[in-house]
Amino acid sequence: MTLIAAPARLSTTSATFEADFAARLHWSADTDAAIEQRVADILADVHQRGDAAVLEYTQRFDGLQADSMAALELTQAELKTAFDAIPAVQRDALQAAAARVRRYHEAQKKASGESWSYRDEGGTLLGQKVTPLDRVGIYVPGGKAAYPSSVLMNAIPAHVAGVGEIIMVVPTPARRDGPWPSPKGEKNALVLAAAYVAGVTRAFTIGGAQAVAALAYGTATVPKVDKITGPGNAYVASAKKRVFGTVGIDMIAGPSEILVLADGTTPPDWVAMDLFSQAEHDELAQSILLCPDAAYIDAVQEAIDRLLPAMPRAEIIAKSLTGRGALILTKDMEEACAISNRIAPEHLEVSSNDPHRWEPLLRHAGAIFLGAYTSESLGDYCAGPNHVLPTSGTARFSSPLGVYDFQKRSSLIEVSEAGAQTLGQIASVLAHGEGLQAHARAAEMRLKPSPKQAQG
Repeated sequence: MTLIAAPARLSTTSATFEADFAARLHWSADTDAAIEQRVADILADVHQRGDAAVLEYTQRFDGLQADSMAALELTQAELKTAFDAIPAVQRDALQAAAARVRRYHEAQKKASGESWSYRDEGGTLLGQKVTPLDRVGIYVPGGKAAYPSSVLMNAIPAHVAGVGEIIMVVPTPARRDGPWPSPKGEKNALVLAAAYVAGVTRAFTIGGAQAVAALAYGTATVPKVDKITGPGNAYVASAKKRVFGTVGIDMIAGPSEILVLADGTTPPDWVAMDLFSQAEHDELAQSILLCPDAAYIDAVQEAIDRLLPAMPRAEIIAKSLTGRGALILTKDMEEACAISNRIAPEHLEVSSNDPHRWEPLLRHAGAIFLGAYTSESLGDYCAGPNHVLPTSGTARFSSPLGVYDFQKRSSLIEVSEAGAQTLGQIASVLAHGEGLQAHARAAEMRLKPSPKQAQG
């Protein structure tokens, strides 16, 4: 069978561009009603029955039978054994990637995650106290592939932030679309080794909505956490939405995205492969090229046609590019940057010989990759910045996962006696204006009587 990857060919000068562009970008984050109801039932069941419900759903959905949750918990010794058993080249790569990710997030913590305070002219101390969360849960996907990189990206910033306990959950169902089929319950050694390197405290081989419920509500075996991070399938996304408020969450992740801004100076094969790098995730992933050079777009399409047959996940790539991909001809690079801001992509490559010329024009993106040598895949694994990024246009108002997601801030206020005389009068006026007399009286009680009042 001949596979055809045919991204939509659009031009900003076309009369139908806006409609065609909108249709290509459209993706509904609404979860199927049947999934929502099923997730609601699972959450309620785990909340009520705890471990017994988690075991039942793990057997039903992952085909993994266990007599107790203890059989599904990975010990630290098991994580270290996995680390010791993987090939030396993988151990070295894991440790090198982890070191870069840790170094980046340590710099991030120093820049924005420290406590501070000052005293004003009245002697009042004002400030901010930054403290880590006590316990977090990280969800590592495991349905279609194994993701040791997700372990590093979720656990290391939590560790750097000072989180006391990091609880990892990872499903171990059978996979048939990876490099080789796997039996149900297979524990991926690289994922376990990554957990060892990243400092995961406890780990369980459970997944799906039942794993989210166990982390959110706690069971006899799985500790209740304060926040859940990490992407998953539609059931996981729905469950995270439903438990938000009981626990914190990082974001609701949609399909993966890449947008390449190209000026025509990068080898077309490189750009084609960069488009593949997101398209191979799943059929709903989106890969878009924006370029003012029509001949270059033709060359990228030719590279797509030539390189696709050799890709192990060629069928998924073809469906993704045909269904959601686009090669868009723009009037110039300035217009390409403006369209990029409208899309607000998860991954944005500026594939140009002068990327710093265009970077100031780019306002909305999860991560910006500057220059032809900066492939998005380097950011996924080992560059250092986090690869958990906002999708579906949410980069307009949200940020990559970071140390700040595993910290909380408490305001510090210490009012001096002198400061209370000034602040108390202000608060009294405003509280009376709101009709909250107890607020006003609490401030007034700390006011010194005026000399006249003292004499009376």
